[in-house]
Amino acid sequence: MAKYALKLGSMRKFTIPAEITNTSKTLEKGGFDAYLVGGCVRDLILWKTPKDWDFTTNATPEEIQKLFSHHFYNNKFGTVTIVNENIHDESLKNIEITPYRLESQYSDTRHPDKVTFTDNILLDLNRRDFTINSIAYSISKGQFIDPHKGQDDIKDKVIKTVGEPDDRFSEDALRMLRAVRLATELGFTINTQTKEGIKKNAILLKKIAMERIRDEFTKIILSNEPMAGIELLEEVLLLQHIIPELREGIGIEQNQAHSYTVIEHNLRCVQHAANRKWTFHVRLSALLHDVAKPHTRGWREDRKDWTFYGHDVVGAKFTKKIMERLKYPKGDIDLVSKLVRYHLFFSDVDKITMSAVRRLVKNVGPEHVWELMNLRACDRIGTGRPKEAPYRLRKYESMIEEALADPVSLSMLKIDGIHIMKISGLSPGPKIGFILHALLEDVLDDPSKNISEYLEKRTKELSKMSDTELRALGEKGKEKKEEEESKKVEEIRKRHWVK
Repeated sequence: MAKYALKLGSMRKFTIPAEITNTSKTLEKGGFDAYLVGGCVRDLILWKTPKDWDFTTNATPEEIQKLFSHHFYNNKFGTVTIVNENIHDESLKNIEITPYRLESQYSDTRHPDKVTFTDNILLDLNRRDFTINSIAYSISKGQFIDPHKGQDDIKDKVIKTVGEPDDRFSEDALRMLRAVRLATELGFTINTQTKEGIKKNAILLKKIAMERIRDEFTKIILSNEPMAGIELLEEVLLLQHIIPELREGIGIEQNQAHSYTVIEHNLRCVQHAANRKWTFHVRLSALLHDVAKPHTRGWREDRKDWTFYGHDVVGAKFTKKIMERLKYPKGDIDLVSKLVRYHLFFSDVDKITMSAVRRLVKNVGPEHVWELMNLRACDRIGTGRPKEAPYRLRKYESMIEEALADPVSLSMLKIDGIHIMKISGLSPGPKIGFILHALLEDVLDDPSKNISEYLEKRTKELSKMSDTELRALGEKGKEKKEEEESKKVEEIRKRHWVK
């Protein structure tokens, strides 16, 4: 084994959390090997913070459990999970320890039919998916065990299977999608032999549960380069087994407002959402917002141009169907479908009314309207236009903010008409309204007066005034209210650089 061990240079030191170091020490004090393995080792080599930590050891599950007081074991593949309580870092709450193991054939193209344990770490590393994930690291020795030259592939930024691609992908077909996801997340390439292996075995992805496909696909969408990831899915023939509807946009020319085909437009839109670090919902709706265009395309002879009437409505139905097939949660399906449905909102600020803006806010919900605006920005950039937010769109955003702003109203007061009548003895009538507006003027001048004690005292004083005096105060209060509302609108428009 010594010939596979590469000692770290003195300049290369990893920062290992105490919980991980202690786990390693506990195993070794018990007389067993302790090696970090898999993704966490790869991440350390890349100077990334691991999202989870996995150990492999020559101890059996029973021997592992005897060494740790807080753990659980319900895994037929031998994994014991060590539980660290009262820790804020999610990556350290559960640490998995798995014995060196061998795996038999995979009848379901996903899980081994049988697992047997071994005392040979090299045999364990031989069963893993990619060379960059088949590296073990000893914390105490500062040594790697790297029989498949995974460190070289990390340096060269290459995804390569351990052994023959056909063997690895026939064992677990999800590995093909994982290869694309890793290449996308890490900015790596897939080597030629592995890429050809994916193409050859792509049909096997149909045997994988949609939930697992969804999880890997979501990670591609949430990566920094989703456009490259989806292009790679298409290149290796996997996209047709995930979202075949997207492929229908290949080669579909659009109207004169667009510089790109339908699929390229969709991909540029999702990439812009990633560049701006926008939410998953914005990213997925950006990818799917024009998915129905191939089905709604028509030719207008009078304009000598293509039309796509109703692609927003049809697209929302397509989106719902796609997301249901991929087993996304209902809340995600409803929101993304809604964003696709309303992405074509009318935005001519010379003709649009505030009531129309309020209806749009109501349709998507105040909590999601800015995600819709982000989608619209993606749509614009995806056409090839240079500006994400031209004046017209900024003006529309200011109108949305105006619609969302809390109005300066009588409801702000810590008193209402019924209470005024109760403490003043007045009957319903205009005088109640004048008192409310007079009180509002006081509060707008000095918000600290908006307390029950002051308002009740002031109400008694106002109720003794003549109708003429009270009307004058009330009108003054109305004017103050309108003035404050105008100031609020002016501040909103200044923030958006519009008039």
